[in-house]
Amino acid sequence: MPADRPTEEQLIQWLNKDLSNWGRWGDDDQKGTLNHLSASKTKSALDLVEDGTTVSCAINISYEHQPDTPRPPVHFMVRTGFDHKEGEPKERQVAMDFFGLVFHGHSVTHVDSLAHFMWDDRMYNGFPVSDVSTDEGAATNNVLAGSGGIITRGVLVDGPHLRGTDLVERGDGVGMSDIEKAESECGFRVEKGDVLLMRTGQLGERARSGGVNVWESGSAGPKPEILPFMHEREIAVMGSDTGNDVAPTGYEKFTNPVHQVGIVGMGLWILDNAWLDDLADECRRRGRWEFAISINPLRIPNATGSPVNPIAIF
Repeated sequence: MPADRPTEEQLIQWLNKDLSNWGRWGDDDQKGTLNHLSASKTKSALDLVEDGTTVSCAINISYEHQPDTPRPPVHFMVRTGFDHKEGEPKERQVAMDFFGLVFHGHSVTHVDSLAHFMWDDRMYNGFPVSDVSTDEGAATNNVLAGSGGIITRGVLVDGPHLRGTDLVERGDGVGMSDIEKAESECGFRVEKGDVLLMRTGQLGERARSGGVNVWESGSAGPKPEILPFMHEREIAVMGSDTGNDVAPTGYEKFTNPVHQVGIVGMGLWILDNAWLDDLADECRRRGRWEFAISINPLRIPNATGSPVNPIAIF
């Protein structure tokens, strides 16, 4: 076992005690690490904007069935410009759509609310698992806790760039050595209220080669070893261009250790499947790996997360 890899017993200790934020912001808190955001942090992030260049950190939604998209999004037209109701003037030409999707998984850019994962029948801050039902959805810890938006400083740890490679391979991940090298060489320090983005290059490779079954072929992602660092630095959101867990995990009880410890224990908001290749290009062009970022979940009552289009602003 690598020296930097936490044991299963350590992960359980982190979840239940060492990294737990249960009760930190009150017994009724459902915002978790979004409590690290502040008006002053938002203003200081906006002060980073130099010329207003924007970069989307979302992938295009695809309706194609792939190994990592067993239930692809659905889109069909309700009206087109040639559909006229009887007696309706032709001057009123209108098109309307229906759109539906399962956004959790490995192919849609989305944020997870704190109702997305549970442990021992409890969600973040001790809310019972029964608060999430098939009839009502998530009565607590739902995505409305993030409805005020996340507008703060973002920082990018570009794993392949730091390693001098094209890709962080499946089964490997971004760890503390990558973060420490980024802080040393890229001119930033991860701070309270930041959005910490970690690029592996995997989503770009997916765009070129197609999706794979990550449970069979593995996945890159942030390593669980970084969880204490994120807790200590009090970040608001973490994200990567993967599902944010290295697979296979090598653990018996933890199918998604970063999600399970992060969401349930820390109340950590997670951005999955962020498109970071364009952002990395812009950061390298400018020689600057910090920027303002805006992430705005949809106001979907009782939802366990939301599709998003994160925008980095330089």
